[in-house]
Amino acid sequence: MQSRTLKGLVVLSLVAILMTGCGSGGLSFGKTVTIPMIYGSEKEAWLVPLVQAFNAEKHKTEGGAVIVVEATAMGSIESGDRIVEGLLEPLPVVWSPASSAYVPVTNVEWRKTHAEDLVVGTPNDLVLSPVVIAMWQPMAETLGWPGEPIGWTDIAEMATSVDGWSGYGYPEWGDFKLGHTHPNFSNSGIISVIAEAYAGAGKQRDLTMADLDTPEVISFMSAVESSIIHYGESTGFFADRMFQGGPSYLSAAVLYENLVVEEMTRQLNGTGQQLPVVAIYPKEGTFWSNHPYIILNAPWVTEEQKEAAAVFQDYLLAEPQQRKAIAYGFRPADPAIPLSSPLDIQHGVDPMQPQTVLEVPSAEVVVGIQALWQQQAKKPVDLVVVMDISGSMKGDKINAARASLRDFINLLDDRDRLQVILFSDELVTLTPLSSLGEKREEVLRRVSGIMEQGDTRLYDAVQMAYGELEANGDPQHIRAIVTLTDGNDTASQMTLDQLMGSVGNLSEGGNATKVFTIAFGDNADEGVLQRIAESTGAKQYNSDPQTIHDVYAEIATFF
Repeated sequence: MQSRTLKGLVVLSLVAILMTGCGSGGLSFGKTVTIPMIYGSEKEAWLVPLVQAFNAEKHKTEGGAVIVVEATAMGSIESGDRIVEGLLEPLPVVWSPASSAYVPVTNVEWRKTHAEDLVVGTPNDLVLSPVVIAMWQPMAETLGWPGEPIGWTDIAEMATSVDGWSGYGYPEWGDFKLGHTHPNFSNSGIISVIAEAYAGAGKQRDLTMADLDTPEVISFMSAVESSIIHYGESTGFFADRMFQGGPSYLSAAVLYENLVVEEMTRQLNGTGQQLPVVAIYPKEGTFWSNHPYIILNAPWVTEEQKEAAAVFQDYLLAEPQQRKAIAYGFRPADPAIPLSSPLDIQHGVDPMQPQTVLEVPSAEVVVGIQALWQQQAKKPVDLVVVMDISGSMKGDKINAARASLRDFINLLDDRDRLQVILFSDELVTLTPLSSLGEKREEVLRRVSGIMEQGDTRLYDAVQMAYGELEANGDPQHIRAIVTLTDGNDTASQMTLDQLMGSVGNLSEGGNATKVFTIAFGDNADEGVLQRIAESTGAKQYNSDPQTIHDVYAEIATFF
């Protein structure tokens, strides 16, 4: 009898221990709850180690489930659009774009098919970084930095000056060259054009649709945009290009303060190769890149996931994690944490700035600014598409190449000018360099009938395209070549070195013709294509029939 009692007590004790270990929710037996998170890549260096540490510590929900965070970097506007369209796999529980600027637009789109907002209330900020105009220190000093405030009006004046830097006594610096990302894809891009619209209207808040119709706003935005060398999908890409290419490539770029800190940290450590760079906080006002932590109000998000996401949020906002953000050039979301190095003048930034923060406009106005930029202010592109139609392109390759090129052409604006050159052992101009709007349907029809044949005259074709842009391209437009090939050059009259001596001439700096290259399939010489692209300040891509649509779509963000 006593033996049975002891056995019963042991069993009851084990059950009690298990129940205690599993929390109020009962037994979990190793259960996990996964939190897919989409975040702006700007905070990757800070966030990724914290995700790894959090997962290693095996934090749990009240029910005892172990929380596992799976974080994926993606552009802020692109990720919002994909969430609304349900195109992400897995669907995220947490969304942390670079800023809240585009959230009202995302909510408007979401409510077209849902009863409630996707983003409810005011989410907490994770870290902060002002949007700045990064400029080489000697150039900034020429404009009056640090004693004189500099802003978008100074940029507009420089952009439209026929003298460029010569007017300040520095003819060797050439024209003023600006860069910002594409407003339809990137947070820093949409913030750039919103700030331009505010400056043109002479406002800091209450921007309206009526303001966007005024000649002052339209002309001001067009003036600033005239100094653009090209657009792009990624703020980080612009930072890399600026800090690698130097002052001849870009005079200034719209970046985040933390990217200036990163570059100056490299320079102070002896690993940077360029002039010092400083952050300009526009005198008309700017925005915070506030990195909101958004637990989505979406039907696929369970209550358990919401609870787990809140646990991870508390972890990121705790003081140890917030202090770590400073080392990466971010300002903590908690204002009680004092700022310290590298947030100082030695690293090119001013912790007392910004003095003026602009108001995020309504969703209607943000969309209106995007449309105004697209239709009237955006700098047009003179683009030559160079496409391999040699015999090796037969089958799925030529089918995918035709279809993706049609989609790419439809991403261009009517004001853009397009030429298409096909190459095999012959070079054929499918359409000359002229405005796309007047010939779009004809070009699309001609592209649909492209057939493959012959050998590969890659170098001759690229040289032909480059010569066309040099002779007939508008120097006031972005000038670019997009080259697709699936193999090595087998029939050109010129050599690779001869081609490089022509297209690799960067005497125009960032305004030089960019040659984007696509290695289509396994047989293309990626090394050669990368050499051609990077020598012009462009980018090389690897692709196949399954991914070529996405590659063309990314290249379109540069224009």
